[in-house]
Amino acid sequence: MPGRHLPADHTKGDANTIGGYMAAHDRPAAFEAADGVSYSVEILTDLTDDPARPVGAYFLCLRWRRIGTQGVEGHLETDFLAWGADEASARAALGAWSLTETRAALDARLAAASGGGTRRWWDVMREEG
Repeated sequence: MPGRHLPADHTKGDANTIGGYMAAHDRPAAFEAADGVSYSVEILTDLTDDPARPVGAYFLCLRWRRIGTQGVEGHLETDFLAWGADEASARAALGAWSLTETRAALDARLAAASGGGTRRWWDVMREEG
């Protein structure tokens, strides 16, 4: 399915927050992360084991292919980053994060997945010959 470009409707939310961006643009936000790869970021929720905070919200980050046919080549998930009494409140709490905070959470998850550091894809390619 080809991409679509629709004009943003800024009456739906503050496009400087992750939730507002997704509402105004009617699609997930996309970032170039610390590893030089593009990621789309979506807010998901799940039940927790904590009765005081029964629903947690986290980011699902889809990593897009750099070479070849357009598509997803992997993903990362953050830990719970916001909580609420129900799905809507947990989603709203995480949706209030700024785009800068969202990008920082993605980069932190990348660093954790790579043992504390990230390498840009072109540096990896150069090292592999």
